[in-house]
Amino acid sequence: MREVTNTLMRRDLHAIHDELMPYYHDVYDHVLRAAEWTESLRDLVNSILETNLTIQGNRMNIITKQVTSWAAIIAVPTFITGFYGMNVPYPGFSRSVGFATSVGVMILAGIILYIVFRRRNWL
Repeated sequence: MREVTNTLMRRDLHAIHDELMPYYHDVYDHVLRAAEWTESLRDLVNSILETNLTIQGNRMNIITKQVTSWAAIIAVPTFITGFYGMNVPYPGFSRSVGFATSVGVMILAGIILYIVFRRRNWL
């Protein structure tokens, strides 16, 4: 629209009478304002979309930290049961003390990890 009105207003083409030229200047001014307004709105929409993507990325990072923390808490008992599940002698092998020790270590390690992750605001 800008180019059309600008082309019509060229004096060397003589497409418009001189008495109508002020009206075409007014139309051209309105076209320029509408184009600038449209461009500013487009920039605003782009910045809103970028902000939304940044917020989603930050939320994803927080969720990833929480899932990783819970995976670490679950990994310790898995390691301990895997170690005690092997068919090799270990402290407390063939005794009820060994079972109680393994359960105690699992619970204690889970609690310690929970406290550490809670203090770092990962949970």
